[in-house]
Amino acid sequence: MIASGDAWGQFAADLDPGERLARLRALRAIVRLLCGPRGVRAEAALLAAETRPVADPVALVEVLALEPIDRRRVLASYAALAQRGR
Repeated sequence: MIASGDAWGQFAADLDPGERLARLRALRAIVRLLCGPRGVRAEAALLAAETRPVADPVALVEVLALEPIDRRRVLASYAALAQRGR
C-alpha cells in the first residue's frame, strides 16, 4: 500500500490502467534519460510495475532512493510534463 502523501503520478489511486501504464513509461523514460546507469534500479522497478501493479511500492521506493540531485531532476521533469497535460 502506498501512503497518501506518496500517491502522485502513476502511484495515484483509481487510475485507468492505460493511464497508469503511460505514466509509468513516461517516468521510466525520464529516469533513463536523466540518470543513465545511476538509475538502473529505479528503471527496472518501473518496468516491473508496468506488468505487476503490486510492484508499485517497490518502484516508488527505488525512485525516491535516487541520489538527491537525480531525484530532484526526475521529479521536476515529471511534474513539468504532468502540468502540460492539464
